[in-house]
Amino acid sequence: MFTKENRFLKKFDFILLITTVVLVFYGLFMIKSATMSFTSGSFPYLKTQILAFILGACAVVVLVLIDYEIYGYFYIPIYILSNLLLLAVLFFGFGADQWGASNWLRIGPISFQPSEIAKFGIIISLAKYIDKNHEKINEPITLLKILIFAFVPVILILKQPDLGTALVFIFFILIMIFSAGLSYKYIMPFVALAVVGIIIGIIFLATSLDDYNIGDNYQIDRILMFLNPKLDPSGRGYQVLQSKIAIGSGQMFGRGYQQGVQNQYGFLPTKETDFIFAVIVEELGFIGGISLIMLYAILLFRLIKIAKNSSDMFGSLIVIGIMGMFLFHILENIGMTMGLMPVTGIPLPFISYGGTFMLVNMISIGLVLGVGLKHSKTDIFN
Repeated sequence: MFTKENRFLKKFDFILLITTVVLVFYGLFMIKSATMSFTSGSFPYLKTQILAFILGACAVVVLVLIDYEIYGYFYIPIYILSNLLLLAVLFFGFGADQWGASNWLRIGPISFQPSEIAKFGIIISLAKYIDKNHEKINEPITLLKILIFAFVPVILILKQPDLGTALVFIFFILIMIFSAGLSYKYIMPFVALAVVGIIIGIIFLATSLDDYNIGDNYQIDRILMFLNPKLDPSGRGYQVLQSKIAIGSGQMFGRGYQQGVQNQYGFLPTKETDFIFAVIVEELGFIGGISLIMLYAILLFRLIKIAKNSSDMFGSLIVIGIMGMFLFHILENIGMTMGLMPVTGIPLPFISYGGTFMLVNMISIGLVLGVGLKHSKTDIFN
């Protein structure tokens, strides 16, 4: 009994768990500040976030106790269910008026984003599908089958249309495929194709903007606001401009907790979700921002370590997919608040307000910890 207990304590990644909990409480701390100026106050937001965290913590316990290999037996049902959820959004989704994309579903009193749930569903199913075909992954037919399997949900998400979430999927899908041993003979053409695509996109924008008016196309607006938010300073570019002001005014130590001008006086929109990093830096300064980034660095490092030491490719790819998902969210969210990335509505893991998002993040950590409990070195990184 004590031998098993000691083995569990040795394998369990307490650093990852502690880092996650610290991030959650950091988020609660900042959500309180970001929402205290709202008419309803902070309580409804904190209540939802804490409830989601508690449910997520329960899910972590359950997932740690379950052998993750069992998910592999049900990867096809998981894949089908994930795509059905995304398909349901196309017929019954709402949110286009508020966020430009119909990416929410409502079941009774509960509203949620199916794409958030589908993230780890696709990660699990794709990890198993790659695992079953990894020995032939560099054969064109096999690679094509994997790509079709992986990009069906991406197409459904683009139909909503939700470009930001689609980019998250594309990012972790490619990382998973590359990590499984994809040959450089495919990687280099892909990079070249991406460069050509960017050039074509720039040419398209340059030749079609003469007769273009802000508001004609939501996705093009986002690209234009990324390039020059001053084109529509009181409309589409307002968020980025106010976010830059908030971040710049924070300087080294910030204006003080709950003392941010852009935050407390309502100049910064969606400050509890997409632009909460601007709230952090305005009130806690560079120190607050870099502290958060260091916590994320620890989180990502632990995920990479668990993936590297996983007992099989299936487990390793699950963790790689989750790591890719977190990494893109972190880079895109922080980048867009500083004007370094287009605004895509991507929230900050464990920090941004959102019950579904918090629950998915906690479930992801539970999956990773479950994989980490059954580790002995695999050859995925060799």
